[in-house]
Amino acid sequence: MLLFHLFFIDIYPNSVSGATSNWFFGLQNYIFFDFAKPTAKKPYLCKNKPMDKSPVNLSPNLIKHFADYLRLELSLSENSVEAYCHDVHLFLQYLECREGACTVSTAIDDIKQDDIENFFAYLFDLNIGATSQARILSGLKSFWRYLTQEEIADKDPTLLISSPTLGRHLPEVLSYEEIQKMIDSIDLSQPTGHRNKAMIEVMYGCGLRVSELIGLQISNIYKEDGFLRIFGKGSKERLVPIGDSSLDILYQYIEGARLHITPKPKFTDTVFLNSRGTGLTRQMVFLIVKELAEKNGIDKTISPHTFRHSFATHLLEGGANLLAVQQMLGHASVSTTEIYTHISDELLRDTLTSYHPRFKK
Repeated sequence: MLLFHLFFIDIYPNSVSGATSNWFFGLQNYIFFDFAKPTAKKPYLCKNKPMDKSPVNLSPNLIKHFADYLRLELSLSENSVEAYCHDVHLFLQYLECREGACTVSTAIDDIKQDDIENFFAYLFDLNIGATSQARILSGLKSFWRYLTQEEIADKDPTLLISSPTLGRHLPEVLSYEEIQKMIDSIDLSQPTGHRNKAMIEVMYGCGLRVSELIGLQISNIYKEDGFLRIFGKGSKERLVPIGDSSLDILYQYIEGARLHITPKPKFTDTVFLNSRGTGLTRQMVFLIVKELAEKNGIDKTISPHTFRHSFATHLLEGGANLLAVQQMLGHASVSTTEIYTHISDELLRDTLTSYHPRFKK
């Protein structure tokens, strides 16, 4: 049995059933691990250097080099790098556990397709959902692409493994009235009131990811032009328009409550600060949103990302161009944005059911 403690891996919401809640210390979205200390010999990362012919083991040290590759070669965001490395760490923990009782090796060239498939069978037994399994498989595939590209591995055992079939999941969306109710309920007499109001306004008014929100810089607000300069996934840059009302509320915070906070040296240009003068974390924003929803009796499973979903859905319901919405959201593919058209289709069906005489019950 794996030893779970100290370190956590984000496995994504709704992927673990209550039957395994004792494995997760009451936190539905996290699995805890104690990773082994690096013992493997450092592999060569340059093809121009002679390859070490001795066996290379899957180890935390090798995963560290994989992380460098993701940052430097693929320019992935730190959140993506952490997620991919967590996926590989999870597989390493499985192998180390199995190696003690069975004959599974952590040597790269000894890892076969059967080992990967048995690992996913193990995840299935833990009631890890299909979405989380697909995410972990994506991380392992990226890892072996790196290994084969750097000639650390001769073969890719993940090559013939297919991702589990995923059902279409329509994201939760807030109505305009619910969002306005949450904003109006914020106590502006509190030190964090204007900050929290500005955060909700920007998330909903611009459709930002939470990582983009907490990373927003004052120097990237073009007040006169009404645009925000946003750095999204993979440090991809885009310009997002911001409405006058949202911009006014944002500057009420920047030129008001924020002036009473002394930023730490690294956070002088960061828009949203905590009371200690450092940037907010994603977890802090999640708790703020959750508390506002509970305060207003909104019985939905929402997160900061819900405002992004609501932003896109309300635009499309109002007749906005799909490609324009894609650009504002920063989606690499329009197929990702198309999920919001299905939400709008559901609204049309509900309207038809409610008002057309042939559909009324």
